[in-house]
Amino acid sequence: MTSSSAVSPTGTLDAGHPLIDGRTADSPLITAYRGGKPSRRPVWFMRQAGRSLPEYLKVREGVAMLDACLRPELASEITLQPVRRHDVDAAIFFSDIVIPLKLAGVGVDIVPGVGPVLDHPVRTAADVAALPTLTWEALEPIREAVRRTVAELGSTPLIGFAGAPFTLAAYMVEGKPSRDHLGPRTMMHADPETWTALANWAADASGLFLQAQLEAGASAAQLFDSWAGSLGLADYERFVAPASARALDFVRHHGAPLIHFGTGTSELLGAMYNVGVDVMGVDYRLPLDEANRRLGGTVPLQGNIDPALLPAPWDVLEAHVRDVIAAGSGAPGHVVNLGHGVPPETDPDVLTRVVELIHSIAPE
Repeated sequence: MTSSSAVSPTGTLDAGHPLIDGRTADSPLITAYRGGKPSRRPVWFMRQAGRSLPEYLKVREGVAMLDACLRPELASEITLQPVRRHDVDAAIFFSDIVIPLKLAGVGVDIVPGVGPVLDHPVRTAADVAALPTLTWEALEPIREAVRRTVAELGSTPLIGFAGAPFTLAAYMVEGKPSRDHLGPRTMMHADPETWTALANWAADASGLFLQAQLEAGASAAQLFDSWAGSLGLADYERFVAPASARALDFVRHHGAPLIHFGTGTSELLGAMYNVGVDVMGVDYRLPLDEANRRLGGTVPLQGNIDPALLPAPWDVLEAHVRDVIAAGSGAPGHVVNLGHGVPPETDPDVLTRVVELIHSIAPE
């Protein structure tokens, strides 16, 4: 197996980058991520780019998910739609965590109603050794989509993202979504050398994916570890944290805020922070004041409105949003978000109203 740890020609943010030329450096989002007092309380939503928006469904008609991600004009348009509609304080790049696999040449597709499905699961040392290399050149559609998006966003930051190595590797081992991720969890212990090689391949692919987005104009980056909640702390620290740190090594030197988020990871919060990030995303299971306590009161937080409350009566949802804001008030910074992604059946007008409510509450 050849390494996918190629670097860009410069490895730095150029003078025209939004963080460098001043467009986004003082935005509410970046200010809160850096522990400062923003001009207004920042909010964005995971999975805001698509799913629930009628304009998204219209432009996606007849276009497969991964194809949409790899058409720069379309990916850019979908990324911009929720910013126009909701007045959120950030765009999240429209893509998918398996795009690095696709661009490397791994056979993978998004099957409607199922999720990512690989042509051939990766379960042996030979399978890992046969994995192709993700090149910098292959990521040009991603860079082009980011450039187009940033040119339209002005002072609104774009957040880049990637799947964390465990989540990516879990899909690769299982070959499809899994409820308990027994395959990768078994491989860690039964064949740790193969697991380490696979986790490192995934780390390099995700790291290069993050690097492409940041150097093309994203002002922050989030690592999603959707399935890390299936792990105990000891396994996470031994078998997963080193790979997550390796992925982030691709972009630390840029100085852009780095966010780490997982679902069902309340018991891993400190270990996930220790891989080297600036902000911790918190899912809906853990109150923000408790997350702040566990992290020593020194880490900006992101979260964590429960998506299940979005269809609730407005007085119930409003009270919950205010509780979330109050619980996050003790952290050095707080970016309001959901504790997971926007459900596809969500009424977009509810999200707009939630943004208006959050913006009406002055930062402390």
